[in-house]
Amino acid sequence: MPATPPGGAPAKTALIVGERELTFAQLCQRAARVHGMLHAAGMRSGDRIAAMLPNGVEFFEIGLGAAAAGCGVVPVNWHLKRDELAWVVRDSEATMLVADALFADTARACTEELPGCRLLLVGDDGADGYGPAVDSAAPAAEAWVPPNYFYFTSGTTGRPRAVERDTPTSQSGMLDALAAMWGIGGGDVYLACSPLYHAANGYAYTTLFQGGTVVVLPRWDASAWLDAVERHRVTCCFMVPAFFIRLLELSREELQAHDLSSLRLVLHAAAPCPIPVKQQILELLPHVEVWEFYGATEGGATRISSAEWRTHAGSVGRPWPGVEVLIVDDAGTEVAVGETGRVFIRPPGGQRFRYHNDSAKTDGAWLGDAFTVGDVGHLDAEGYLYITDRAADMVLRGGVNIYPAEIEAVLHQHPDVVDCAVFGVPDDRLGEELQALVEVRRPVGADVLREFCRARLADFKVPRHIDVVDSLPRDPVGKVLKRRLRDERWAGRSTAVG
Repeated sequence: MPATPPGGAPAKTALIVGERELTFAQLCQRAARVHGMLHAAGMRSGDRIAAMLPNGVEFFEIGLGAAAAGCGVVPVNWHLKRDELAWVVRDSEATMLVADALFADTARACTEELPGCRLLLVGDDGADGYGPAVDSAAPAAEAWVPPNYFYFTSGTTGRPRAVERDTPTSQSGMLDALAAMWGIGGGDVYLACSPLYHAANGYAYTTLFQGGTVVVLPRWDASAWLDAVERHRVTCCFMVPAFFIRLLELSREELQAHDLSSLRLVLHAAAPCPIPVKQQILELLPHVEVWEFYGATEGGATRISSAEWRTHAGSVGRPWPGVEVLIVDDAGTEVAVGETGRVFIRPPGGQRFRYHNDSAKTDGAWLGDAFTVGDVGHLDAEGYLYITDRAADMVLRGGVNIYPAEIEAVLHQHPDVVDCAVFGVPDDRLGEELQALVEVRRPVGADVLREFCRARLADFKVPRHIDVVDSLPRDPVGKVLKRRLRDERWAGRSTAVG
């Protein structure tokens, strides 16, 4: 494999994180040392490394170094608590956990429970230090190999499951396909402003492997985004609707004070975008192609350009090249144009995936050669897809998938809880927020229940709204009628997704 990507001159800047810059040659050298460190640690092709890291250079050097060694990387949401992290590490069969020292307590507690997993801490100079281990390693031969990420997505049982490809396309082929679809080339400067543990980091790698430059924001901040676009002459980025909303909350003076003329492409996905928000973003960035797309970790489905959206407001577009979208009823039969049903996606070339260690979830996702992630919608006469509801018991909060079953399982551990129902309710900023209705056997406050959850769940999974109720509505066999509770709170809206 080449030491740098086609078009990526060794002396050209590859990564910019704050004041730190790495050329392609320096990034390759760091990846080669990571490769050497993994070899010295006994890691072999096919092994997996879990990476619990904030946005930074280390995320890329580990991804590239592991790929050169033939290892996979499991990106870990750094908000996770000990038990959540232990599940991901154990289920992925990772034998190394690289975590930032900010998360040392959680990481150490996890690896103490899983003695077969070695811990390295970024920012620690001690025995568990990642930096000393990499710096002291003999570098392996430099190679430029796309990373192999093992992404977890939420499962219907409340535990996340990783997506594995049964008929994998080469990683370089996937990056080339994304580059061709979005017109990304060596002259582009991509701004990574969402967490790198999200699958959207694929666009950063797409840019790098075309020889372009990637600028990384440590975390989302609307003012920092404006500054970065202007300072680095950013040409493209991926965002979620919640970022649009934060951007639009800035004063007109601040927005107009920045030169955004370099920006040519904004991609957005991960959550429905309110029509008024999309309209304002198009007005703010009239010179930019703002493309919305729909899909999941499991696979991409549709996309819609700025011009198309103006005549099909609310749509998520038409299928990607080679992809088909089907709308089927509960019996698995395709419905007529305009009729609502479950959305199924038929990937190109017979590609398939499975959920790691979950055959039941895998079987439930597939209908022949098409899969679903539980959304409901319809196609219009021109083939544009509209998402109107969600069949799966899932909440999409600010672009993050949350399964209520996991939260309900935690609430049931509280000694005063008899039963509970957790579901999504509308939120103007995040699309959906978490609502919990809880039956108790003796008086207990919502704040107590919230702190009980906070000690066991990542903060984004803790319900913002908790109401203690006398009883929950049930069907004749005693099952809580969660759909009725959810529908009551979405009444009067054109769709049941935010």
